[in-house]
Amino acid sequence: MEVLAEEIWRARATAHAEAVDQLAADRLARRFEGRKHPVDDFLWEYYGQRPAQLARWHAGVVVGLEGAQERDGWTFYRWDGTTGVATVAVEDFLQRRGRAVDFVRGLLTATLSRPGRFGCFGLHEWAMVYRAGGDELRHTGWPLRLGAEGTDEVVESHQVACSHFDAYRFFTPDAAPRNQLRPTREGQLELEQPGCLHAGMDLYKWCYKLAPAVPSDLTLEAFRLARDIRELDMRAAPYDLRELGYEPVRIETAEGKAEYVTAQREFTLRSNALRRRMLEVLDRIPQEAPAAG
Repeated sequence: MEVLAEEIWRARATAHAEAVDQLAADRLARRFEGRKHPVDDFLWEYYGQRPAQLARWHAGVVVGLEGAQERDGWTFYRWDGTTGVATVAVEDFLQRRGRAVDFVRGLLTATLSRPGRFGCFGLHEWAMVYRAGGDELRHTGWPLRLGAEGTDEVVESHQVACSHFDAYRFFTPDAAPRNQLRPTREGQLELEQPGCLHAGMDLYKWCYKLAPAVPSDLTLEAFRLARDIRELDMRAAPYDLRELGYEPVRIETAEGKAEYVTAQREFTLRSNALRRRMLEVLDRIPQEAPAAG
C-alpha cells in the first residue's frame, strides 16, 4: 500500500480538477446559451459522465490518502481513524462492481489479442443517415456534405463492416442489412478489435465506471483520447462541419481513405497502450468479489 502525503495528493487533486474545468468550459458555456456541438457534446451526453464527476480525483486502488477524512462519506472509500489514511474499500467495490471488473478485464484482453481492422472507413456514421428523412438525422443542424442522394450512393458503393454494437444499433433500418457483421451486446467479446474507433472511445467509459479503483490520471487520458477520436469520427462523417473548423476527411475518395486509415492506426497504438495500463490496474484487484455475508 502506497500512502500519499496530504500535500501531495491534494495538489494532484487540484490540478486534475483544473484540467477538467478547462476541458468542460465550452460545454458548460454552450449549455447556458442553448447551443449544441456535434463533436464536443458527444462525450458528455453519450457517456453520461458529468464534468463534476470527472473532476473528482481518485488515486486508485492500493493507494492511501493521508488526512483524507472527508472521503469517509464517498462511495467505495474507507477512512481509518487510527492511521489517518483513506483507501478504496476493495471488498465493497467488488461486491457491487466485481462483474464489471471481470467483464472489462476480459474485453481488454480479448481486444489486445487481435489485430486491428482498418477497412471500415468510418462508414458507420453514413449508415446512420442512409435513406433517412431530414428530421431523422442525428445532427439536424448540419447539412450533409454530399446531400442525401450522394450520401446514400456512398453507402451503396461500399462494403459496410462495422464490428461495434453501439455504433451498429444506430444504423437506419435500410442500412443494417448492408453490414457484413451482426454485432450484438452479448457478442461484444468476440468482435471487439483495436482498430475500431468506438472501442477506443469506450476506454473512457470503462475507466470512469470502475472509479475509484482506476486512477483519475488514466481516466483523464482516456477522455482526451476519446475526444481526439471523436473529432476524426465526425470529420469522416457525412456532415459538413467546416463552419466549426473541421475539414472533412473525404472517405469517398482514395485520398480520404488513406488519411482515415493513417489516423486510425495511430489511434490503435494509443488505445492499446491505454488498454495495457488499465489491465495493470485491474490486475491489482482480486478476480472475484467475496461472497455476501
